[in-house]
Amino acid sequence: MKPVYGHLDLLILASLTDDELHGYALIERLREKSDGLFALAEGTLYPALHRLEREGWLKSRWEGKAPRRRRVYRVTAAGHKQLAAERHAWKSFAKGVAGVLG
Repeated sequence: MKPVYGHLDLLILASLTDDELHGYALIERLREKSDGLFALAEGTLYPALHRLEREGWLKSRWEGKAPRRRRVYRVTAAGHKQLAAERHAWKSFAKGVAGVLG
């Protein structure tokens, strides 16, 4: 089962709402908060981070000094608006599914 697909933007934005994280820390946060259900591969996460940055929903900066520099990401104002829209859509979807399942 691949429950992340279709909801990856929501999960990333929600995980970065109150924090700046680098990619590996974000992978760990998603894994921990989901009890291991969302164990993303780097090949899944990094393209999504780059896409969200191109959309203007994330901003990144380099942290640290070479050779241990890492790019950290944070949610922008536009990203917070997108997160609100994604949360609303998810809640509507979950309500519909719950109605069908009983």
